[in-house]
Amino acid sequence: MRAICVVLLDGLGDRAYPELGHRTANEAAHTPVLDALCEGGSCGLLSPLGPGRAPSSELAHWAMLGYHDDEFPGRAVLEALGHGVPLREDAVYAYAALRRGARRDGGVVVTGRVREDGGAVPSQFVAEISSGPLSARCHYLGSGEAVLELTGGEADDRITDTDPFFRERDPMLAPLPLVPEAEASARAAANWTRESLRENADGTVVVATLKWWGRVRSAPSFPERHGLRGVVVGSSPFLAGLARAVGLEPRRVPDSDDPAHDLEARLSVAARALEDGAGFVWVHTKAVDEAGHTKSPSRRVTVLERLDPVLAAVSRPPFCDTVVCVTGDHATPCAPAMIHSGDPVPFVVRGRGVRADSVTCFGELDCAGGILGRLRGEDVMPVLLNAADRALFAGSRPTPVRAPAGHPERPEPFPWGAG
Repeated sequence: MRAICVVLLDGLGDRAYPELGHRTANEAAHTPVLDALCEGGSCGLLSPLGPGRAPSSELAHWAMLGYHDDEFPGRAVLEALGHGVPLREDAVYAYAALRRGARRDGGVVVTGRVREDGGAVPSQFVAEISSGPLSARCHYLGSGEAVLELTGGEADDRITDTDPFFRERDPMLAPLPLVPEAEASARAAANWTRESLRENADGTVVVATLKWWGRVRSAPSFPERHGLRGVVVGSSPFLAGLARAVGLEPRRVPDSDDPAHDLEARLSVAARALEDGAGFVWVHTKAVDEAGHTKSPSRRVTVLERLDPVLAAVSRPPFCDTVVCVTGDHATPCAPAMIHSGDPVPFVVRGRGVRADSVTCFGELDCAGGILGRLRGEDVMPVLLNAADRALFAGSRPTPVRAPAGHPERPEPFPWGAG
């Protein structure tokens, strides 16, 4: 049985552009290392939440790691875990972010972000308020962002966002309950939001928006579900929180202005983890996603071509004895109106015993002809565990853990001698 390494190029999926000859950046870029991986491996296309669905990074990652919707705690919880915020099982959480705005038509239109705070906690995040049976208070994270905690009564996370999410000049939204049981929590969120409003002398306002509601939820750990211990290597608190939520070890390598250097450093950390016995490593870079957000197809091509030579490391020890997968979590196209899109993501897996198909180039159209076909997020871990000779024989029940995909790490032995 072999270890597994996933190199996750965040935002890898793309659309075709006239300026690239009606190709995607993945198809237009000169990427001989990625092409060689395809030539020696099995390929397909990944739609983490299904065709046409535009996933957030957290939902795509969650599904790809083999977890289910009803186990998802919410992005706010993952951010809190990544920042070391102590969490309560009887509380619900939302991500709060300061936004500049202007009063208009009885509401507030969001006009930009507030990031600089001089190190002090902004007044919007200091007050603790009561709203009926509920209390609201903040855990400040820095840079004008915080985690809001609602406690007391029957705190419920089934509430809509107030943040218009990347859409400047759009109105801040009302927090609405998704179910009747969440009405008190929605009122508490609205009352806290009103308290957060600060009006400037020039008529502009600063307000805290809310999104990513969630709460602590029970789920099997990654070793329990898949039989593997491992690490997540990346730069963000979100990734650290994701790792902690599923029982993987976060290892932080901060971002610099050189994404190729950053990926090289993360692969070095991953290599050391494999040499130390890790069965699973997840290596993340956000460079392609950030290039997509510039809305410049040529910028995406440049970034891919800079990252490609670094990926040659996965053909050397200890990776050459490992099942290696290179893919992305979603599409971040350069289409002006899109944040993420539901376009598919190239997927390639290579390793001893993995059958080479007819694909010889890395890109959406080429990978579409691969032997793996169309994959969803829920297929990723079974495909990788199978390639590593770790697949759980379907129909056997060696563990009470829900939906195991690999051999359990520590099966419960029969208690001889116990009555």
